Amino acid sequence: MEGTIKAQKEYIVVTGAAGFIGSCLVGFLNQHGLKDLILVDEFGDEEKERNLQGKEFACKVWREKFFDWLEKNQPRIRFVFHIGARTDTTEFDYSVHEHLNVAYSQKIWNYCTARQIGLVYASSAATYGAGELGYEDNHALIPRLQPLNAYGVSKNEFDKWVLEQKDHPPFWAGLKFFNVYGPNEYHKARMASVIFHSFNQIRANGNVKLFRSHRPEYKDGQQLRDFVYVKDLLKVCYWLMENRPASAIYNLGTGKARSFEDLAKATFAGLDLTPSITFIDMPEDIRDKYQYFTEATMDKLRAAGYTEKFYSLEEGVGDYVRNYLAKEQYY
Repeated sequence: MEGTIKAQKEYIVVTGAAGFIGSCLVGFLNQHGLKDLILVDEFGDEEKERNLQGKEFACKVWREKFFDWLEKNQPRIRFVFHIGARTDTTEFDYSVHEHLNVAYSQKIWNYCTARQIGLVYASSAATYGAGELGYEDNHALIPRLQPLNAYGVSKNEFDKWVLEQKDHPPFWAGLKFFNVYGPNEYHKARMASVIFHSFNQIRANGNVKLFRSHRPEYKDGQQLRDFVYVKDLLKVCYWLMENRPASAIYNLGTGKARSFEDLAKATFAGLDLTPSITFIDMPEDIRDKYQYFTEATMDKLRAAGYTEKFYSLEEGVGDYVRNYLAKEQYY
């Protein structure tokens, strides 16, 4: 499983490498000629392993063995992308999130600090809770945020801890991912994007089911989210590694909230079909933990120097549906 490390080479670490975003990042780094990669995850899930087919890397290391492996092998590491996390928002046992999203992340941070290695880590828009304080990536707001679920709490606890640290990597960035969608999420089941579920519903019966609104100020299907295509996220991650602007916690969305109805319509459009949408009650277990509106303020990343245009919802969903879902392709 562990492969061979060469003393003269410098490596990039990707945690969560078999998952949705991590595996896409591995592919993106390969496209940029970067193949000296150390992949960290829980390997062995056949569906997730397909995410890595055809990709080039130096070795795989099991997540819970990673720090012992580092001690034993002492690789020269150029950069770490810490994408791995427990992301299930319906997992209410906080200890599960605390271990992976807080304690493990602290060990990554301390390793990068001690060896002066640059770090990008995944935070989440789930930290913003119901959005009472808005969606501005202002460090002063972070201690006051009230996430709605254990996952969001764990991500915010790590962000708070990071901001308290006197010692830090030479460059670091925490990225508050908003609603990310795109290829390589086939394994995610209930936690996959609404586009993925919509596509499968259309294929099965020509209809998409969306959650009813349980708040009077939002019509059914008009709950709003900032949906960001994974390809934009990959470009930002790579840009941060190469350009290393001011170290900070940054939002990563499009800056434009769109409705679930818009998203479903874009999925139908990707299949050249007329929309057919019905509404169902939201499951009780998530009803009081549900975000009705998210929209990233993107001024901070823009001010740091990132100038690339983001995919619109129609562009991103169209690409995802036509070139990946319809063809059962991986990124």
